[in-house]
Amino acid sequence: MKRHLMLGGALCALLSATPLLALAAEPAAAAAPADAAPADANEVDAVIVLGQGQSRQVQTINTTQIEVLAAGSSPLRAIEKLPGVSFQSADAFGAYEWSTRVAIRGFDQSRLGFTLDGVPLGDMSYGNYNGLHISRAVTSEDLGKVELAQGAGSLSTASTSNLGGTLQFFTRDPSQEFHVQTNATLGSDSMYRVFGRVDTGAIESLGGLRAYVSAVDQKADKWKGGSEQKQRQYDAKIVLPLGEAGSLTAFYNHSERREQDYQDMSFDMIKRLGRDWDNFQPDWAKAIGVATVLNNPAYYAGPTPILNGGYWTGVGTNPYAQYGVATPDDAYYAGAGIRDDDIYAVTLKHDLGDKARFDLTGYGHKNQGQGLWYTPYTVSPGYGTVGSNAAPLSIRTTEYDIDRKGLIGNVYVDLGSHAISAGFWTEDNDFHQARRFYAETLDHPSRDPLDFQSNPFLTSWEYKFNTKTTTGYIQDVWSVTDALKVNFGFKALKVENEVKSIVGSLNGKIESKDSFLPQIGVVYDLDNGVELFGGYTENMAAFVSAATSGPFASQNQAVVDYIRDNLEPETSKTFEGGVRYHNDRFQGVAALYHVDFENRLDSASTAPPILGLPAVLSNVGAVETKGIELAGQYRLTDAWSLYGSYAYNDSQYKDDVPGANGAVAMHTEGKDVVFTPKHLLKGTLGYDAGLGLFANLGVSYTSSRWYTFENNGGKVDGFTVADLTVGYRFNGETNAWLRGLEVQANITNLTDEDYISTVGSGGAAKADPAGTAMTLLPGAPRQYYVTIRKQF
Repeated sequence: MKRHLMLGGALCALLSATPLLALAAEPAAAAAPADAAPADANEVDAVIVLGQGQSRQVQTINTTQIEVLAAGSSPLRAIEKLPGVSFQSADAFGAYEWSTRVAIRGFDQSRLGFTLDGVPLGDMSYGNYNGLHISRAVTSEDLGKVELAQGAGSLSTASTSNLGGTLQFFTRDPSQEFHVQTNATLGSDSMYRVFGRVDTGAIESLGGLRAYVSAVDQKADKWKGGSEQKQRQYDAKIVLPLGEAGSLTAFYNHSERREQDYQDMSFDMIKRLGRDWDNFQPDWAKAIGVATVLNNPAYYAGPTPILNGGYWTGVGTNPYAQYGVATPDDAYYAGAGIRDDDIYAVTLKHDLGDKARFDLTGYGHKNQGQGLWYTPYTVSPGYGTVGSNAAPLSIRTTEYDIDRKGLIGNVYVDLGSHAISAGFWTEDNDFHQARRFYAETLDHPSRDPLDFQSNPFLTSWEYKFNTKTTTGYIQDVWSVTDALKVNFGFKALKVENEVKSIVGSLNGKIESKDSFLPQIGVVYDLDNGVELFGGYTENMAAFVSAATSGPFASQNQAVVDYIRDNLEPETSKTFEGGVRYHNDRFQGVAALYHVDFENRLDSASTAPPILGLPAVLSNVGAVETKGIELAGQYRLTDAWSLYGSYAYNDSQYKDDVPGANGAVAMHTEGKDVVFTPKHLLKGTLGYDAGLGLFANLGVSYTSSRWYTFENNGGKVDGFTVADLTVGYRFNGETNAWLRGLEVQANITNLTDEDYISTVGSGGAAKADPAGTAMTLLPGAPRQYYVTIRKQF
């Protein structure tokens, strides 16, 4: 606690001091036009750009902020320092997808929008039905910048889930000159990562065409438990200039991710077993022993059975104790996530005379994935038969196949004081999802959990989904005067969801539609480095097409019909406004916001996730969110910089959840929204003189969060984590081979904080006074990494 207070006090002092420090510096140039098109990813020079000229709360970080992280880190770890962003992950890299969560202004990941070079990534959830995670879409070394809009994002964003914010990722273009980049990293838990990239430079004989190809291979043992997590990624990009008037750009990225899971934990498990507890792997005998107990009919017989529903009744000695556990859910043998992805796009940009231009992007994405657990709740066929080698457990999978294609178009017209833009996005997405079981052998494991499983003995359910998305928008940015700019426009949205059963009895269609979702903004430049901004946005999140989330997750036709006929899609109305200040050494922003979130749809977990019980969607009513965001960056000298941000968020449910016959299903009125911290405090001290030594110390405080809708039990303490980067760039003056050589050391969780990072891995619960909900993942301990980079 003492360390928390000291670190928090230091960051508060930083935020208090930055406006005063800025007064001594000179004002900078006038702001850019409101809601102007984003700059090329290679043109961002500032470490963090705080949205100058935008009528919305927007920040941009460049590749430098990604490079200072431990190699292989998700770019989400770089944006967590921005105001209003809460990020959590159980691994040091922030890339382990089952544990990764990002929330903005109280909106969780499923209610945010994500794009890569304009191509939609869906909501980046673990069992994603319409996209893929950024850690699979592109390797972090190929990213050029990340832009965060804490509100609903611009009208042109290709997303149907961006109620509470948009993250847009932009890749680096191929360089104009030929070069080769090689990186190698070693670190804790036998981690290694090797990255290589070749840029062709501009090839004049091919019209100035330039391209790059990159590849990365990474593997690391889990920081607790058995097995490993690994990924291979291949990226390619081509840029062809079309004279002075346009360009043709194409990219193709391929990812192969294999992740061994950490066991979801509860407060009760952490108390009994410790934060370092995990699944049994590689101890097959213990997993078989627990499954044998669970599936022994004798333990359930008689007037005083030892087991009831698989759990010890308190009679006699707990039969699970001999294996070091108290329940069959304390540990399974293993769990894993397996994903193969191919994402590609071609973009044509061209001028239409002197006053207009257009861009057109066609894209595609194919995914094959399995998420699996070794479950003792379903035995392999033949178990218990004389002479059989069948195990008292099996492998349960949730299987995903995505095949989506889309087209995005925009046109921009300059009419002097009016800048008109309009565009569309259409996508057709086929999603195939199934729940299957695969047999295992008694004496030893016969399958590798990091391979795709085949030859199932049972398919519980199997569905084909089709989602058709159509959106359009129009916007005018009106330069009323040189100082005052107003933007106004609207978008229309229509999403049709259809399900057909292969195994099961679920069929039907649900539609989400709104023809007028307005966005209005204003920015006023006071011509002294100060600008005022404000805006209002309405947005809607379409229903999702999946058997594990959204309207179809009940897998009950009557429930789906009821949702179709009675529940409305989620909507948000966002008001935000604030002030920015910048000069040649300081930039800062202060913003206020208010969001009315209507028709929030949630489902409460009632059992351990491994049981796979269908979730019933409920309308938990309205949510009111209010908050403040502060951020400032001050360049102390040409080499030293100081950054800090603070965000306060108050998100509360405004209604109880009604039940049958006038009863109350959940008492949520006035309760804090699940997974949402009230306070986020971030600070970074950086040193970078170009060549030679560079260093970066980042500190992040996250306050407590709830995982229960009724705020009855389930409160997770806040935590403070610090990360340190130290490196050196050689200038090659004494040895030419040293030119382009760089060495970097990273220490994550510098103070070895013992904390709960991920909250909600097993979903939210109605209440949990006993602390038995398995929905927590501890954060990784202190770890060390060293990276060597060489450019030729």
